[in-house]
Amino acid sequence: MLNSDQTEIDLPPAHSESESVFSDCGGSGGRGGGAEESVAIGLCSQSRAAEPGEAVKKDLQHLSREERRRRRRATAKYRTAHATRERIRVEAFNMAFAELRKLLPTLPPDKKLSKIEILRLAICYISYLNHVLDV
Repeated sequence: MLNSDQTEIDLPPAHSESESVFSDCGGSGGRGGGAEESVAIGLCSQSRAAEPGEAVKKDLQHLSREERRRRRRATAKYRTAHATRERIRVEAFNMAFAELRKLLPTLPPDKKLSKIEILRLAICYISYLNHVLDV
């Protein structure tokens, strides 16, 4: 899942597949090299580990804040995380209504009430209790 400060954006890779792996690492372009080539591969993999985040930042600098937000929200991970958070929120909301419903007197006691009916009945019941206390 993504945290609120994490972003995941599907952007094209910084290098095309036709470019050599060694083009920016000072390697021999994949021709010969033996031990030097393996050292260059190690250096390239280390330097490339830091590149994707920087490349994404550079690619996103020209976008407005709203456009970056839209791109982040378009990812599958973000949608899944958002759906999970929303499901948890709705369940908590429904549990709160169920607890409030248990406190309200109705006939029959197990009568199913809508959320608006629960709220209206709670308002009436609170008014009644205030009236009882005032007398």
